[in-house]
Amino acid sequence: MACEVWFRPSRAGAAARRVEVPPGTTLLEAAHRAGMPVARACGGGGLCARCGLRVVAGAEGLAPEGSAEARAKARNRVDASLRLACQVRVEGRLEVSAAYW
Repeated sequence: MACEVWFRPSRAGAAARRVEVPPGTTLLEAAHRAGMPVARACGGGGLCARCGLRVVAGAEGLAPEGSAEARAKARNRVDASLRLACQVRVEGRLEVSAAYW
């Protein structure tokens, strides 16, 4: 069963985008499929922490933050409320936003 992911731009007037992906797809790949740019410098390896996205809805369906994600966020001083798109795997309906959309 496909998982629905909504990308909600923070800019006024910008349209949201929706994509369906198989369970287990990274949020980074889902964003790519939706045509939404996600900042990153490490190629999705969980090192740079530039791919931090705000989960607007559906966080309860995500696995808890893993140690690699926590270390990358701490090392790079990323807001604790963000999740790294390269580390999060989509398992259900999800809505996310980024400050630069």
